[in-house]
Amino acid sequence: MVLLLRLARKILGWIDFAAFTLLMYLLSWLPWPGKPAAHPVARLFNAWCRCFVRALDVDLRLHQKNLKPLPARYILIANHPAAFEDIGIPALFRVVSLAKIQVQDWFVVGSISRAAGTLYVDRDDPESRRRAIDAMVEAVDAGQNLALYPEGGCKGRRLYHEFLSGAFEVSIRTGVPILPVFLHYEAQDDFEWQPPYTLPDKIWHMMTTVNNRANYYVFDPMEPKDYADKHAMKAAAYTMYVKWNARYLE
Repeated sequence: MVLLLRLARKILGWIDFAAFTLLMYLLSWLPWPGKPAAHPVARLFNAWCRCFVRALDVDLRLHQKNLKPLPARYILIANHPAAFEDIGIPALFRVVSLAKIQVQDWFVVGSISRAAGTLYVDRDDPESRRRAIDAMVEAVDAGQNLALYPEGGCKGRRLYHEFLSGAFEVSIRTGVPILPVFLHYEAQDDFEWQPPYTLPDKIWHMMTTVNNRANYYVFDPMEPKDYADKHAMKAAAYTMYVKWNARYLE
């Protein structure tokens, strides 16, 4: 009976998600002369991501480890072991994400992500990375919150050996704090995205996992005024993530 109920919930979840996705796709073609953040797709993106999470039947949980109140404006950073956080983070936080440039060409999702205001970067092109940092500064100055992955892509279930500096440069230039979030998937094999798996493969793995718990831990913000430069801020952030990696993943 429990299995039948879970199957029924999944079927209904995918029906709701399919209908919502069709609406978002049609809206993504709507000409919009106003600010990108006011586009209907951008305004509905948070709700669409939550619907996607329900369709995948992932038990997404936010753990508020922060002792200080969260700021109204922030640059969220997180480790990046899976594809799920591309919807998991915006399901919990109203943010604009930085994504690899290939995402804008994905079927259906590409149109939705563009209309939602996603920023793109070609990770193999230094000039593209420079332009992306300038675009992020403009977005933050316009009042938007960002979500970035300083590992520079999906590097595996464990923390990568270094962080890139982009998020911390944007924080130093804008004066907006870094909000660190640590991601912990209890069934790490099922969520980790590594070759040779494709996105459909990983969606299937997530849907069929026997442990669907995803824990997102949010910690106190890092104020840029407390650090000499982006390198000092990056080093401090990486030290904290090493500690959380040992606590939650080892």
